[in-house]
Amino acid sequence: MNNRKRCTDRSGRAPLLSPGRPPVAGRDGCRRFWAAIAAGMSSENAAVGAGVPQAVGTRWFRKAGGMPPVMFGPSAKPPSGRYLSFAEREEIALLRVQGHTMQEVARRLGRSASTISRELRRNATSRGSGLAYRATVAQWHADRAARRPKPAKLALNAALQAYVEERLAGAVVAPGGARVPGPAVSWKGRRHGPTARPAMGKRVEPGADLPPPAARLPGR
Repeated sequence: MNNRKRCTDRSGRAPLLSPGRPPVAGRDGCRRFWAAIAAGMSSENAAVGAGVPQAVGTRWFRKAGGMPPVMFGPSAKPPSGRYLSFAEREEIALLRVQGHTMQEVARRLGRSASTISRELRRNATSRGSGLAYRATVAQWHADRAARRPKPAKLALNAALQAYVEERLAGAVVAPGGARVPGPAVSWKGRRHGPTARPAMGKRVEPGADLPPPAARLPGR
């Protein structure tokens, strides 16, 4: 238990409270599945093409109501090269098993050494005696971290919330005993700027622009 706690702290990740097992397929598999669905294939054949069981493809199709999620739709933007892909994570796992250093792994992938170091620390498995790195688990952790919306930091950190409240109220005291004034927040008006009211003109009664009743008689 103590080793597990130490590994979790070293990973720099929030405690993982029984999230279940990693998904059968990552984003690449889901993207291939919905691309096959858009091409007219059945859910069973699309699942085979994506490399997942047919029952999983049927469940995906029913859960989404037959429509691909926004991230897998035809108008979705391709993944940014800023983030590591599943193929890169597999390469990292293989190179680390072969005994290559982080600098060598970064050179082969064309990434920064700090990126590889952060990946090995944040997305490693922490259930054993050490921080082992597996591509499927790392991709799972990365997908969990990318979910939106995220809870606000002030809602999760009570100490930070108390400090912000005291800082805004000017109740924070410096080590020398002097009170630290709160930040000067000026009122900037409404969110969308000052409301521009239309010019008030002369009120027109209903029917005032119509001709007199005698002029509206037939034959006139």
